[in-house]
Amino acid sequence: MTESGAADPQDLPAIAGRDAAAAPAAPVASRRTSLLVTLVLGGLTAVPPLSMDMYLPALPQVTAALHSPAATVQLTLTTCLAGMALGQMIVGPMSDKWGRRRPLLAGMVVYVLATALCAFAPTAELLIACRLLQGLAGAAGIVIARAVVRDLYDGVAMARFFSTLMLISGVAPVVAPLIGGQILRITDWRGVFVVLTAVGVALTLLVWRRLDETLPPARRHPGGLGQTLRTMRDLLADRPFSGYLLVGAFAFAALFSYISASPFVIQEIYGASPQTFSLLFGLNSVGLVLVGQFNGKFLVGRVGLDKVLGTGLAVIALAAAALLVMSSGVLGRPGLVPVAAGLFVLMAAMGLVMPSTNTLALLRTPHAAGSASALLGTSTFLLGSVASPLVGIAGERTALPMALVQLSCAILALVSFLGLCRPWQRRGETTGSTAGERTPR
Repeated sequence: MTESGAADPQDLPAIAGRDAAAAPAAPVASRRTSLLVTLVLGGLTAVPPLSMDMYLPALPQVTAALHSPAATVQLTLTTCLAGMALGQMIVGPMSDKWGRRRPLLAGMVVYVLATALCAFAPTAELLIACRLLQGLAGAAGIVIARAVVRDLYDGVAMARFFSTLMLISGVAPVVAPLIGGQILRITDWRGVFVVLTAVGVALTLLVWRRLDETLPPARRHPGGLGQTLRTMRDLLADRPFSGYLLVGAFAFAALFSYISASPFVIQEIYGASPQTFSLLFGLNSVGLVLVGQFNGKFLVGRVGLDKVLGTGLAVIALAAAALLVMSSGVLGRPGLVPVAAGLFVLMAAMGLVMPSTNTLALLRTPHAAGSASALLGTSTFLLGSVASPLVGIAGERTALPMALVQLSCAILALVSFLGLCRPWQRRGETTGSTAGERTPR
């Protein structure tokens, strides 16, 4: 263990054992198990980008194949996000009560079945229903991965681990659109869901064989629905926690407005091919990963987490403002390059915001990591599902709604950060968290 009480990566296998044994394993075995657990957690956090981004290049094709308008097909993204939001509210408290493994395995099995059903959906309405079920089940991987990190880490260690997870899960949005674009070369959009089904099966087996329990029975919550609601009420009553929750939710809504609108903006407005769109999307994801790694390797422990978060939010707001100016036509019709550059900056800044938001929020909730993770995840996916239809409200021939949604969300995130988190009033807590100590409650 570190001096602050945080779990050191070398101690991970001992803490993560099914029987919560305290004796450390041999150094070599520890390193191997720690790496494997990290990869499994990264794979679980990659479920949302895999489910969304591999499917993005196929959206125009789905619109034509199912004879549905673009707004209806975009609901397949919205319902998947809404399912992930609702699912986290269910699975998070369950994992506080019954441990992490059982709810996670059950969710992954249902995710595999729902994804397979998506591949055979004959109508847009049935595809929307299957995507809702896919999101409900896929939520287990997201919420429990965050809770496991909170079980094992604290302070600087947790911030760095979240940055490491961003490296692993960040590979998914890089390769997913590329894979999706290549799949469309040899088959239709249904083949994308076949591949996602195979990925889900592999990840489920890996979780079953390799991911051990991290929440010992002594730390579980025996209460029922009433206790769960009281726990969530207490979490939301903590002003800084609610502030970080809103910051993360609005930032994700800005990100998802890009995810939802970019296939039509890049391909329909600027005439790019699915392969070109996939390359641009992958490049933006590389920017997010690189900035996230720079944050974890060089900023965490040297710069306060709140300062990093504030800087990231300011950059997102500036990038969204630039995109709004370009989309409005005030400077004429911009080409693809300046628009792609603005989107790259916006995406890259997420590498500062996402790890910092999760860390600062979860530092305050060691007693209910599953419920806190559920609230964080639910808020982000709910706002993301609201942003999705808004970006298409003016049709497929303008990027103005996307830019408006992004700038509005960036401003609201900044307002939440300054109005609720108020880091200048919590200098002692912020210093402690960046030093690797537990935040005082």
